[in-house]
Amino acid sequence: MTGLPNARLYAYWRSSASWRVRIALHLKQVPFTIVPVHLMRDGGEQKASANVDRNPMAQVPTLEWDSPQGPRRLTQSLAIVQLVDACCSGPALLPSEPCDRARAWEIAEVINAGTQPLQNLSVLHAVRDLGGDPAAWASAAITKGLAAVERLVADSSTTFCVGETPSVADLCLVPQLYNARRFSVDLSGFERLLAIESACVSLGAFELAHPDVQPDAEPAK
Repeated sequence: MTGLPNARLYAYWRSSASWRVRIALHLKQVPFTIVPVHLMRDGGEQKASANVDRNPMAQVPTLEWDSPQGPRRLTQSLAIVQLVDACCSGPALLPSEPCDRARAWEIAEVINAGTQPLQNLSVLHAVRDLGGDPAAWASAAITKGLAAVERLVADSSTTFCVGETPSVADLCLVPQLYNARRFSVDLSGFERLLAIESACVSLGAFELAHPDVQPDAEPAK
C-alpha cells in the first residue's frame, strides 16, 4: 500500500491522541479531511453508534481511507502513526537505529500509556464521582509523566527527543505539554522538554496540527 487515498480523520480538536495523528499526517504531507467528533456534546458523540462502529472503544481518533477493496479504518493513535510512517513518503517518524527507535517508543509510551490516560475525560469524571479532585489528580499524573520523560532526555543534546528530526516521541510530547498548561502544572523544572517543544512548534506541521486552528476548535472560555 502506498499513501492513504481520500484520508478522513475522525477527531476532536483538543484530543491529544487526535493531535498526534494530525502532526504525523502533516509531517508526511498527507492530504486529509477532519471529521469532527465532539467529546462532550450530547453526552459525547464518541458514544454514538456511528462512531462505535468505526471505533469499538468509543474514542477518537479513527483514520479512514479508500482502498480497492473499499474503505479501511484504523484506531489508536500510535498504531495510526506507525501506519502513516510505513506507507507514506516523507521524513521518518521512527529512528532507523534500533536503540534510538526503542527509545522513541519508550518516551511515546510513557506519555501514551502512563500519563495521558490518567488525565483523560472519562478518568477525571470517575475521580470526581468518587469524591476526588480531578484537577489535582490530573496535575499529579502529568507531573510524574513529564518528570520521567525529562530524565529520559536529560543526557542527550539532540534537537528533538531522539535525534535531529521529530519522531513519535515528539508527537506525544507536544500535546502533553499543552495538557500540562491546561492543568496548571509547574513546568519550570522541565528545561529540556521545553527546548524540544520550542523546536517542534517552529515547524509548519506542528503549527497546522495545533488544536486552535482545527475546523471544530472552540473559543477559549
